[in-house]
Amino acid sequence: MKIENFYCKNFRNIEELFLSPDDGMNVIYGDNANGKTNIIEGMWLFTGAKSFRTKTDSAFIRLGRKKAEIGLNFFSSGIKKEAKIEIENRRNAFLNENALSSPSMLAGEFNAVIFSPSDLEIIGGAPAMRRNFTDTAIGQLYPSFISSLRNYKRAVIQRNKIIKDFKFDASISVLLDSFEKEIAENGRKIIAARKKFLELSKQYLTDIYSGLSSGKEELCAEYISNCKEEELEEKLVLSRKEDMFSGITTVGPHRDDIDFKINGMSVRTYGSQGQKRSAALSLKLSQAEVIKKITGEYPVCLLDDVMSELDPQRQNYVLNHIKDMQSFITCCDPSNVKNLKKGRIFRIENGSVKN
Repeated sequence: MKIENFYCKNFRNIEELFLSPDDGMNVIYGDNANGKTNIIEGMWLFTGAKSFRTKTDSAFIRLGRKKAEIGLNFFSSGIKKEAKIEIENRRNAFLNENALSSPSMLAGEFNAVIFSPSDLEIIGGAPAMRRNFTDTAIGQLYPSFISSLRNYKRAVIQRNKIIKDFKFDASISVLLDSFEKEIAENGRKIIAARKKFLELSKQYLTDIYSGLSSGKEELCAEYISNCKEEELEEKLVLSRKEDMFSGITTVGPHRDDIDFKINGMSVRTYGSQGQKRSAALSLKLSQAEVIKKITGEYPVCLLDDVMSELDPQRQNYVLNHIKDMQSFITCCDPSNVKNLKKGRIFRIENGSVKN
């Protein structure tokens, strides 16, 4: 997967920008609020996923303008493709000049992994952050997973409504069978997919983190489930009474977690900011390896503000040991990339490329 060129117009603070990157490492540097992250964000939208910064499409449009546009020419499996997203009242996506019914239809066409400062929450934040990371990663590889996840969440919402209303109308409990069956059917698929993805990631996770830490630390991960896949429907029935008191569904993959440990200690509880950043970065780079294993080619690697809180040794690893995949790194301080051995460096100022 290689980006040949990227452009955007009236996107965020960028009036117009065109970028022809190197096939390997690309560093985008400049002061804060000049547009570095906007470039990374624009590229990420072509995965079909939502922004890692905002939930509203209107935030993409440059102040005072009515419409924004971003475009991407890229190679996938050796085939050149062209994608475009127009943003007005909503996002409209096009692939090879054909309109798509939804931007999510780009999933699987252009693959990328993204690291942003908020990804530290994957390691140190609530379980929902780790679930969301895993589900987004799986959805890129298997678009049908998105449908299973959507159906699961809808069934959980309906079950929650029934158990909340039960005290007013006990007869509606008969509806639980149908929704619990749907929860179990989709829940089994979700748990199995998450476990498979994590097992594949673990093949690379330890080695990547070892490289970042120069072999001084070991990172491991374990999927923590509150229920075995084959027992899910039974556990839902058994939990009805308890759930009617709490008003929520307490069993299912929406309650699961992933436990990350460095040298046997919980990273979430005991890890430093540098360790959390290194763990999150290792997770994203292992995701890239999983994508390569499944699709046959590496995704594009998007690293936003990755150098902060990394010592020079780890910075050097990021710059010079991410092999075989096109990468984009943003940073404020050009001295962070002085050891770059091969690639291109772009300076961004006021939403424009200056060199």
